[in-house]
Amino acid sequence: MPKKYITDFVIIENKRHTHEFAILVLQHPGMLPPMFPGQFAEVRVDGSPQTYLRRPLSIHDVDYKNNTIKLLIQEAGAGTRRLASMKPGEKLNLVYPLGTRYSLPDSKRVLLVGGGCGVAPLLFLGRYLKENGINPRFLIGARSRNDLVELNAYREFGEVYITTEDGSMGTRGFVIHHPVMKTFEPDFDWLYTCGPQPMMKVLAKYSRERNINCEVSLENKMACGIGACLCCVTPTIEGNKCTCTEGPVFNANYLKW
Repeated sequence: MPKKYITDFVIIENKRHTHEFAILVLQHPGMLPPMFPGQFAEVRVDGSPQTYLRRPLSIHDVDYKNNTIKLLIQEAGAGTRRLASMKPGEKLNLVYPLGTRYSLPDSKRVLLVGGGCGVAPLLFLGRYLKENGINPRFLIGARSRNDLVELNAYREFGEVYITTEDGSMGTRGFVIHHPVMKTFEPDFDWLYTCGPQPMMKVLAKYSRERNINCEVSLENKMACGIGACLCCVTPTIEGNKCTCTEGPVFNANYLKW
């Protein structure tokens, strides 16, 4: 099992992108250990008396040259509101890197699909694929253009398609309604996704019907991150598995969906 670390990072930037999304840039006090797309960190929330447990957050991006990582925060409660309000110079304690990674595909025809805060691990995945000679495409879904985060960062690694539920940017509707998905013989062999479970279930069915490799990253609640509390268990074809240790990345066909 890969080594885990508990480290105090220093916040060097807090980028507020929308009314509910912020990106924290954290600097490691030394050298970053190896991390892979799909892995996550359990983040301690100091300064929020009603927040007792760490918060699981996908590793949004990694910069080994500057020893920094990014975390995408979506405000949903007291804990994430506190994280989104943190200032440069404050420290943030992480247990990391946790969980499994996305696979490296055996084809260069890949599509990365994210919805809501599920776009978080796909930026790091896009970087990783690009560094391995693969030009990915992204399909990003949101409620409106005001909920789209850091689009130019994704464009550094590949073409970006957009859907919004209100039609304010890109194609109106959900990700499955985008033209790139509206064919029985799509021009991609691998599909990676993270986001709301209903969205991922639709994409899993779409991929299964077309014999496309599909990997999903589950967003189950994870209190401990090490398989001790069992609150993140998900049913699979081999029985119940802890999302935090056996996942969060799974082959879609392995899940009982």
